[in-house]
Amino acid sequence: MNVIFQSTYYTLYQAANERCFYVDFGQKMVRMSLCQLLALRHKVMSIDIEHHFDSDLNAHGFEVLMLCNKEHLFVLNTLEILDLKKLVHHSFVSLGLSVETAEFSIS
Repeated sequence: MNVIFQSTYYTLYQAANERCFYVDFGQKMVRMSLCQLLALRHKVMSIDIEHHFDSDLNAHGFEVLMLCNKEHLFVLNTLEILDLKKLVHHSFVSLGLSVETAEFSIS
């Protein structure tokens, strides 16, 4: 397996011989197809992080994330969500499926 991108909490691997990806969430390794990885990107990038700082919208600062047709459930805090957004963005840039933006530019 090849490491595509590693962030503080997560790592994305590509298994070329299996034609799939693995996301290491620390406590769990999740196998994903490209379509499932695209669905993860959509879910993660649609999370409004500003709601984590407004106690009326998100009183506890947690996000529930269900992956792969509800096979996997994760409860993530604000820092983990920010890190997952970073992982998803940089992974797709590394795979050549997205372009670098100013919001996530590598310094």
